[in-house]
Amino acid sequence: MSSGSEEPVPLHEEFIYCCGAATHVLKCGPWKDLSKDESKNLPRLLFMIIPGNPGLAGYYRTFIQALYCGLNQQYPVWVVSHAGHCKPPSGMEMIEDTDIKELEDVFGLNGQVEHKLNFLKKNVSKDIKLVLIAHSIGCYITLEMMKRASELQVLRSVLLFPTIERMAQSPQGKLMTPLLCKLRYALYMPVYLLSFLPEGVKASLVRFALRGMKTCDESSITTSINLFSVDCIANILYMASQEMMKVVERDSTTIKQNLKKLIFYYGTGDSWCPQHYYDEIKMDFPDGDIRLCEKGLRHAFVLDASKEMAAMITDWLQDDLTKL
Repeated sequence: MSSGSEEPVPLHEEFIYCCGAATHVLKCGPWKDLSKDESKNLPRLLFMIIPGNPGLAGYYRTFIQALYCGLNQQYPVWVVSHAGHCKPPSGMEMIEDTDIKELEDVFGLNGQVEHKLNFLKKNVSKDIKLVLIAHSIGCYITLEMMKRASELQVLRSVLLFPTIERMAQSPQGKLMTPLLCKLRYALYMPVYLLSFLPEGVKASLVRFALRGMKTCDESSITTSINLFSVDCIANILYMASQEMMKVVERDSTTIKQNLKKLIFYYGTGDSWCPQHYYDEIKMDFPDGDIRLCEKGLRHAFVLDASKEMAAMITDWLQDDLTKL
């Protein structure tokens, strides 16, 4: 595998409606449409990123570019935002103006699972194999996708810092659950007031909030400005409140059924999925590919370690790709 190139890589950006909700898609590579079965130029494999929460595609911009280069630019690498987490461009509403209600509670946790399945159904040929790379709550969504749609041709699922169990009982969950489940509406007013600030001031506030990092990905700064939108923050916090209530027991049945396809990567100081969660799943699935981070990467790796994570993943998948 190549370590990547410093040259700009092809990056296509789309804002679409999926399940009736505004959705931001970033596509790395020359392939913009993977749904045409008659095309002879379709790749055999799509790398699809399922984000954490906030599920903003822009946070993964550097990551997908590094991954695409690390894969020798042979396969498309896409990231699909969560429904309603992106600020739509001018002229586009958060919810599609139609009489047809495509999905009940699309902004909830269950709706986000169906949102990703719907995206694949409408935008990716069923003949294309998938590598699903999931982050945080995206790991729960990915396991649900594999459970609900066993017909998906998933070659591998890479689950990074997986919040797949006992979220409310985690150190961060204990802190955030009261805020998310009882007090989240109180956050809307300050966000509303901050939304009137000039873009430059918003960027300065984001830089100040992230000042503790030695290096911070510039795309994270620009993406974080979405968090000054009341509509975006409402959908982000609503989904997070459901995570605290619904992500309770680990789905060991689905893990067992798909164990050979799964790679787990846990952090050593991760307050959303503490190390004893890793110890327990490692004990329950001794034959699984379950790894513990030795590099001290943070849960939100996209803020400062996208290239490092992409390099590790390309290394992990070398054997799978040579067998294609």
